[in-house]
Amino acid sequence: MTNSTQRKFPDIGWIRNINQKRDANSEKFKTLNGIIMLLFPIFISCMAEINQAKSMGNFLTFVAQRPTVMLFDIIIAGMVFLFLLAIFRKGWIAAAVQSFVYMALSITELFKYGTNGNHLILSDMKLFRSVKSLKSFAYIKITPRLVFLCCIVVAVALVIFWLNPKLPRNIGMKRMIAALSCVVVGTGLIVVPGFYNPVYNFFKLDTTAATNAFILNEKFDSNSFLAFIVQTASESFANRLTEPDNYNEEFVDEITDVNIDVSEDFNGGVKPNVLVIMSESYADFRVFDQLNVPDSIYEGFDKASSEGIGGVAISPTYASWTVRSEFELLFGLPVRGLNTPNMPQRDLAEREQPALAQYYKSWGYSTAYVHPFLSSFYSRSRIYGEFGFDKMIFHDDQTGKTDFTVPIEHYGTYVDDSTVYNQLLDLVKTTDQPIYIHTTTMQNHQPYNQGADPTDEFGNYLDWIQHTNEGLTVFLEKLKEVDEPTLVFFVGDHFPSLRGETSVYNQLDLNGDNCSVLYEQKYFIWSNYDADYSTVPDKEVSFFYMPYVLMNIIDAPHDAFIEKMMNFMDTCPIYSTNFDSSIPENDELNVLTYDRVIGEVMSPCPIPEEVLETSKND
Repeated sequence: MTNSTQRKFPDIGWIRNINQKRDANSEKFKTLNGIIMLLFPIFISCMAEINQAKSMGNFLTFVAQRPTVMLFDIIIAGMVFLFLLAIFRKGWIAAAVQSFVYMALSITELFKYGTNGNHLILSDMKLFRSVKSLKSFAYIKITPRLVFLCCIVVAVALVIFWLNPKLPRNIGMKRMIAALSCVVVGTGLIVVPGFYNPVYNFFKLDTTAATNAFILNEKFDSNSFLAFIVQTASESFANRLTEPDNYNEEFVDEITDVNIDVSEDFNGGVKPNVLVIMSESYADFRVFDQLNVPDSIYEGFDKASSEGIGGVAISPTYASWTVRSEFELLFGLPVRGLNTPNMPQRDLAEREQPALAQYYKSWGYSTAYVHPFLSSFYSRSRIYGEFGFDKMIFHDDQTGKTDFTVPIEHYGTYVDDSTVYNQLLDLVKTTDQPIYIHTTTMQNHQPYNQGADPTDEFGNYLDWIQHTNEGLTVFLEKLKEVDEPTLVFFVGDHFPSLRGETSVYNQLDLNGDNCSVLYEQKYFIWSNYDADYSTVPDKEVSFFYMPYVLMNIIDAPHDAFIEKMMNFMDTCPIYSTNFDSSIPENDELNVLTYDRVIGEVMSPCPIPEEVLETSKND
């Protein structure tokens, strides 16, 4: 080797010496290495679970109470390790990969539950592309315990690297068989009920159907982290959306064969502006008497309700997954018709969508979507661009890029609701046609650690809600001065995400049996003209019916689809498994939902046929 080469790679000899010693260790400690490879799945399973338990005492209690579940975890970890070992042959690579994946998932689960009180499921990984946005939501706290556990895992990985266990080179076919066997068994555990049901029963896993977030959290308490991840993956696959068996043109025609109300449209031709305000995490905690929340917090909401009309709508979600509520208000369809996915917009066909904005466009309205956050979050700009909006207005704090035409103010972490109200006013005043606007605000999104007392999460949340209501009062007063008839619908998307063990929800002793109140969202409908509220339901209805309530108030024309949905509001006013899992499946609602957002759009649709066909072919 030349001197120049030695200067270029000064440590090549050191690396060679290390590898030579490691190769020698492979034979010298052959028995020890075999024991290490047998014990590693037990070690990594315990480390991931100890991280969740937050103490050795809690972990040992779980093992004592649920030994079969822990055994299941170890067997699954053993399968994963065997697969990685068969792929890489070298034990240290297999151990390093599994250590990283297990601890990364365990830490993510820890932070997720600590942030919003909901546990991690594999479908949450779809949000990985939005990790930069998620950082603004999360409470990330690096504790000495977490650092200590990670150091132990790293130390063990280094020991395995030094001892260098590995499989012989001459067992290629056996490695392939081992890898394929792990894949077959792993796949069966996720996709084959005839296989995984008896396995879960044998190991006594909790397989209760998680019809709401609290039942899901109770399942986590029974299964803990690793078994919970596997079992909920099976549940998610079983609930995946498939084409309904009865989806065909004949059945769709039968569903929409209704008499249409042919009354005069738009109260003699007057088309009011329609402003739909879905307020992030806005909820009325006065429903819990024991919290003694003062009425002054909600003064603006109460005033608007008294001037217009109020009611209760059943939200399809709690604490997170805003896009469920947004889907129901934008489409007038139930997420239950899509098997209640966390992110329904990911299931939509990539074509022009018959969202409700399309109806307003067909009636001569201008349409706009306003959201004071990143356009890329939940892929809104790309997906919602097919919903019939003439304008889409976003604001990105990270880059400073904004579509807002009014000055931006912040309150807490996010854009002040009053800024959004000002943007709505600007759109109303500067648009020649009547306008339909859907806005999803951001001000009241977590984290709630900003305020007089950063540790008083609930107190800070109520301060923000009061600020929203104060801005709301100013906004409605300004609308009274606008010489255009304007209808406002205001509702919160869901109750807020509050931190895990310390949240007010735990103080209220809520569980899977008594949590339905958290899906009841108060709303108000208000107008600056003499609107007729006689058709507003006096009972609770699901979110997805509210757009039709607004259509009735403005006396919009009905096609057969709208008329059928109006009928459903009478015969099936609530269609949500989260609120009430005993409500039976409605084949007609399911088929209509599938038809309009995924299928061939056989039902009556406001999109011109040539436009719809063109978008399908693109």
